[in-house]
Amino acid sequence: MARPELTLSLQFADPSHRDQLPRHKVARWIRAALERPAEISVRIVGAEEGRALNRDYRGRDYATNVLTFDYSREPVVHADLILCAPVVAQEARKARLDLQAHYAHLLVHGALHAQGYDHEANDDAEVMEARESEIVTSLGFADPYS
Repeated sequence: MARPELTLSLQFADPSHRDQLPRHKVARWIRAALERPAEISVRIVGAEEGRALNRDYRGRDYATNVLTFDYSREPVVHADLILCAPVVAQEARKARLDLQAHYAHLLVHGALHAQGYDHEANDDAEVMEARESEIVTSLGFADPYS
């Protein structure tokens, strides 16, 4: 089955994980989550930028693992995915996860948010987590929710 077209911009404000995030893998992980064509920018940031974005746009004064800024969903998904390298690394270490596997999961998670999936309500969370598990395991990684 052909995956939807993806135009990807990959940016490294924090280059500490550049070797873990080759463009072809990032594109593969995001494409696996797409249900329609997309133009997505992925920006890997440090703690300061991650904290500022989370504070300024979500009102939460701490750096978080992934932020999704979705601008349109139809007919093409337009979104920015911001991943905070120090937070991702800390979570992976704490949970004893492979760093690439954790990035893959967070990119899938962000791409699903960009398409309208959400996890605020329990029913929505069950749907989104099931979809994430399906996608991440299809990519050869362990189920992030098991």
